[in-house]
Amino acid sequence: MPKLTVDGIEVEVEQGATVLQACEEAGAEIPRFCYHERLSISGNCRMCLVEMEKSPKPIASCALPAGEGMVIHTKTESVKRAREGVMEFLLINHPLDCPICDQGGECDLQDQAMAYGVDSSRFELNKRAVEDKEMGPLVKTIMTRCIHCTRCVRFVTEVAGVPEIGAIGRGEDMEITTYLENALTSELQGNVIDLCPVGALTSKPYAFTARPWELRKTETIDAMDALGSNIRVDARGGEVMRVMPRNNDEVNEEWISDKTRFIWDGLRSQRLDQPYVRENGKLRPASWAEAFAKITEKIKASAPEKMAAIAGDLACAESMKALKDLMAALGSPNIDCRQDGAKLGTKGRAAYLFNSGIAGIEDADAILIVGSNPRLEAPVLNARIRKRWLEGGMPVGVIGENADLTYDTEYLGAGTQTLKEIAEGTHPFARVLQVAERPMLILGQGALAREDGEAVLDTCIKIIRETGGVSADWNGFNVLHTAASRVGGLDLGLLPGEDGRDVPGILDGAEKGEIDIVYLLGADEIDTQRLGKAFVIYQGTHGDRGAHRADVILPGAAYTEKGAYWVNTEGRVQLGERAAFPPGDAREDWAILRALSDVLGHKLPYDSVAQLQAALVEEVPSFGMRDVKPEAGDLPEGAVGQMTDAPFQNAVRDFYFTNPIARASKVMAECAALAAAHEEGATGTNG
Repeated sequence: MPKLTVDGIEVEVEQGATVLQACEEAGAEIPRFCYHERLSISGNCRMCLVEMEKSPKPIASCALPAGEGMVIHTKTESVKRAREGVMEFLLINHPLDCPICDQGGECDLQDQAMAYGVDSSRFELNKRAVEDKEMGPLVKTIMTRCIHCTRCVRFVTEVAGVPEIGAIGRGEDMEITTYLENALTSELQGNVIDLCPVGALTSKPYAFTARPWELRKTETIDAMDALGSNIRVDARGGEVMRVMPRNNDEVNEEWISDKTRFIWDGLRSQRLDQPYVRENGKLRPASWAEAFAKITEKIKASAPEKMAAIAGDLACAESMKALKDLMAALGSPNIDCRQDGAKLGTKGRAAYLFNSGIAGIEDADAILIVGSNPRLEAPVLNARIRKRWLEGGMPVGVIGENADLTYDTEYLGAGTQTLKEIAEGTHPFARVLQVAERPMLILGQGALAREDGEAVLDTCIKIIRETGGVSADWNGFNVLHTAASRVGGLDLGLLPGEDGRDVPGILDGAEKGEIDIVYLLGADEIDTQRLGKAFVIYQGTHGDRGAHRADVILPGAAYTEKGAYWVNTEGRVQLGERAAFPPGDAREDWAILRALSDVLGHKLPYDSVAQLQAALVEEVPSFGMRDVKPEAGDLPEGAVGQMTDAPFQNAVRDFYFTNPIARASKVMAECAALAAAHEEGATGTNG
């Protein structure tokens, strides 16, 4: 490893590290605009100039590999003059619109001009102006501010894998634009807003709504998919104003999906802010006492075997624990957290987790994707697969729907016939997995939410075992969930008890009149028309499908409005914090269930969220291990059942409309319309 001296301090860095990284290792602060540690090096802003002994001129520290014996100076007069000159050039055409710029207060150019610039300009000619580009409903452009750092170009090309931004022209005529001025289509496009060091690319939905110093910032966890991305929610008063990513190299690095970032307007639209009771076929506002009285009347007139509960995709661990305890107190075995009907949870924890870990994708050398579209189900995880694919030497096979995943794939087949051939070792891709040192299989919910889902699960476990994908230091079997609540629900055992009914059984029983009370804890992704004449209690946040069918509505808290545990697809327990309070009379979900249990005469044994979380840890010890990827145990071995010939269908059809909050969002509706138009061949810029 090379050793070099920076400002009199000797440092040792890894082979291949840049001078800029060496300087930071020595504690020197190096300004930069184009350099970003997760993107390729472009070396075109020149703000990171430093002085190297024996070099006739300052060097760009971001683009020069650190070498043995280098002597670097970062604070000399020549370095100061060089940076002042670069800053003067960058500001030649930059407009003086800081007071009205949405980047004001968190702008790299603003900060570095103060720290490294001069107090006057020698430029006397007219400034150039650049026409703004239309990039769709998410990214707002004011391209006169652009300093051509090309971070956005490199991100969409390298990380997102949808190369829709580039440069045209040369010299003073250079402009950053989308190709043919089409709208962006990547599910990760919002990250260019964070990457842009000036105000050229900003958030269109957030534009002119708040200044950063007005906002209360809360670090929490995303619930829009099962990845558990680390986010920061910025709120003003009781209103969420924007969502930003937080860095976590083990989970989402520093990226988030567009649904995670722009969902915030759906948090205040179509909200349930008071209880409702249905009378004469119509819902009317009611008090909590009235709603609880109605529920109590129906439950006391029913029998335990005729009651059922379904937990939805956005339920936190605390609310599911309270729901499970309440149903147990009532004596009902009919409870399920798998509202899509996935055949999971009966074969041990290793059979429903992403065992390799999200970061483990970078160690894989062959991947088989079964019944899944990671680009729509977990865009940030898909970017991690692309990152590994770009390094080379990793074939990716797909069984199911053939979609553009932003990296080269080998399409193997549509359904179970191909899966059988790989399991039997007769398919060529079986050999690919066998010769790989760390093969990985990613099993999607589209392959599990079928009648033969358990047989598909067993077949996939057999494949990864027989191809050498399970060893002392590697477990290549991975289930990619689509719901933030699913792993937590499975860990807590929200599954049918003895002689209990799962979701298909509950719906079938409701249709036949065998189930007369159904408790929906935010469960909107079921066929509510199959609930028949059952008395439906809906506890949730939005006036969505479940609320439309409900006989009693209990208004709950959204994921940004409660402190709660979330368990991601790899089994990592993370604690989300409250960023705002629920609107009106809405309450945290566990508190509603605790209050209802008291009225029903089956008081739950906890009076605070701290007591409930302690009970969680006592029942499931993994909840006490926060922010670590747990060891899930051994994969089960068993006979493989009969699979049907039906092709696999992906679980997510419309990325922008997967849950009630998304369906309430105007921004998500615009994105969905744009995606539909793009599929039909429109440019996305018309109108």
